[in-house]
Amino acid sequence: MILILRAGTDKNSDDFRELMEHLSQLQKIQARVHDEVGIQQTLTEIYLVGDTATLQIEDMESLPCVERVVRVSEEYRVLGRHHDDDRPTYFEYNGVCFGQNNLNIFAGLCAVDTPQHVEIMMKALQERGLPCTRMGAYKPRTNPYSFQGHGKSCLPYVFELAGKYDIKVIAMEVTHDSHVREIHEALEQTGHPTGVMLQIGTRNTQNFELLKAVGREPEFPVLLKRGFGITLEESINAAEYLASEGNRRVVFGLRGMKTNMGDPHRNFVDFSHVPVIKRLTRMPVCIDPSHSVGTRDASPEGILDVFHVTAQGVVAGANMVLVDFHPFPSKALVDGPQALHMDELDYFLEDIRIAREAYEKRVTLAQTHLKARASAA
Repeated sequence: MILILRAGTDKNSDDFRELMEHLSQLQKIQARVHDEVGIQQTLTEIYLVGDTATLQIEDMESLPCVERVVRVSEEYRVLGRHHDDDRPTYFEYNGVCFGQNNLNIFAGLCAVDTPQHVEIMMKALQERGLPCTRMGAYKPRTNPYSFQGHGKSCLPYVFELAGKYDIKVIAMEVTHDSHVREIHEALEQTGHPTGVMLQIGTRNTQNFELLKAVGREPEFPVLLKRGFGITLEESINAAEYLASEGNRRVVFGLRGMKTNMGDPHRNFVDFSHVPVIKRLTRMPVCIDPSHSVGTRDASPEGILDVFHVTAQGVVAGANMVLVDFHPFPSKALVDGPQALHMDELDYFLEDIRIAREAYEKRVTLAQTHLKARASAA
């Protein structure tokens, strides 16, 4: 059960204290307070966790500060979108806004290899006004003999270069809670020149102990990738693990499903689920065209498949694009054959701009149609 409080409720007020005192007396029920940041205002919600079946909605709505009560049946109750709740929400991290109404591009190295390559990438992003990138330090691999990242040894120079080129957020995969500690230490060592979005990869979507540990991490937002062999509901529940531990700053990543039906692509592209995630939850949605397609194949018109699927995801309303670039793909230590080339960066960004413009026009058209229907009724 969720208690949605009146807008502008003061947590220092007598009414709020009276409400919390009443909730503390409920048997076998815990009350968790969350602030939901909206475009125009911040709303406070209280999640009642436990045996809430006996609580009457009318009784709870009569409590001080309470505007509305929602009885939640979905398993993903914190990140889920409540009934009749279409409020746009977002979170801000290190000066960058992440929400269901905007779009951020994270172009960068799938795996960090040399400081020179990192600097070339970050300089190119700064020149184009892009404040975000991806930089892999820890790389889980199917083959135990494959390169698995430089780990903590590369973190200091990656963070220092990010500060030099005004990169605000780096998406960086972690596979163990010790990696989070190493990132903390490296940021402290370098004076916090940038921010990190922790990435939970597809192989760890159901690593529940890792999810709990990252969920208890208050500093960093999280990009959770969908598990490549599980249902969408199971992956959303994995995101709920993060939120249930306290970290609600979660972006949900679509990166393709592992099945031969997706051939000749590396994975079956699942970007049609972008609007589904936005309908079921309040999470921003990321697409990962590089790991979905996995090649540099192109259509007869000369458009790379990576560009095609990126446009499909953006036209569907994606809020973040995670894509591989490399200054010298032949020298890349991970996924070089699928990486986009530096001279394709401007082309890629313009193609995204066209797709985003199409999405915005579709939204305007849909709203015009709904208003017309409402007037006719």
